[in-house]
Amino acid sequence: MNQPSAQSASPYGTLPPASSPAMRKPVSLPRLLEMHARGEKITMLTAYDATFAAVADAAGVECILVGDSLGMVCQGLSSTVGVSLDTMRYHVESVTRGVRRVQGTAWIIGDLPYGTYHESKEQALRSAAVLMQAGAHMVKLEGGGWTADTVRFLVERGIPVCAHLGLTPQTVHALGGYRVQGKSVESAAIMKRHAHELQDAGASLLVLEMVPATLSTELTAELPYCPTIGIGAGNGTSGQVLVLHDMLGLGLGKMPKFVRNFMADLPGVQGQHGIKEAMQAYVEAVKNGSFPDNTLHAW
Repeated sequence: MNQPSAQSASPYGTLPPASSPAMRKPVSLPRLLEMHARGEKITMLTAYDATFAAVADAAGVECILVGDSLGMVCQGLSSTVGVSLDTMRYHVESVTRGVRRVQGTAWIIGDLPYGTYHESKEQALRSAAVLMQAGAHMVKLEGGGWTADTVRFLVERGIPVCAHLGLTPQTVHALGGYRVQGKSVESAAIMKRHAHELQDAGASLLVLEMVPATLSTELTAELPYCPTIGIGAGNGTSGQVLVLHDMLGLGLGKMPKFVRNFMADLPGVQGQHGIKEAMQAYVEAVKNGSFPDNTLHAW
């Protein structure tokens, strides 16, 4: 892979300035796998509209997740369960337009919402096609075990898939709330089995949410072909993701333990730094390993 132009220091070599997306090549699955192989952290943020997506891309974020978390942060719902496929299509279209307006490079992932892939593999294909036609490069679905066959079915038909294990918000009621997953020997073994099944089925990324740091580190080492993206899973994953509103200090209610407010950390007089700089600080902190801090943000 060609090395990017030398502009700013990084523990992984020289990188182009985050403010110049045109200097970067578009993110692809081979590039994400190369980053995973050489130990360069992958950065991901959620975004739900054109403006925030464009700013995240310009800030150097590799992956933008159009998450069904929009149900909580944009629609005011109590969980992600009420988000519809049509709503996800609308927001994927908006994010795609924003990224393209700045000659964007970010990899766009669209969440398959609750009830749109559970009935059958064919239903999952129809739902995934809606998001891919809206501009997504990849779709994300939650859960392990039964989902492996669905992942394989989609991948065989040319649809890249991001899997999601640990705390799966669409099944929060069955899990008994927003709890850490994989703490017992038995549950950790099940999660490991599911993770390997998903990699074998062709999943190209794996989100690990609210998983003990030791377990997520072990899984990352065991999955050479499926980079892991942590949220509340420690710093041993291939990369990190946060909900945009949380990392900007705009979350409603109590801030989760795994979140860091990057707006509050910015130096200088108020007004001299803003959202783009906070996103750049997030990218830098993930890349240099200072976020997450396992003593503060992990279990």
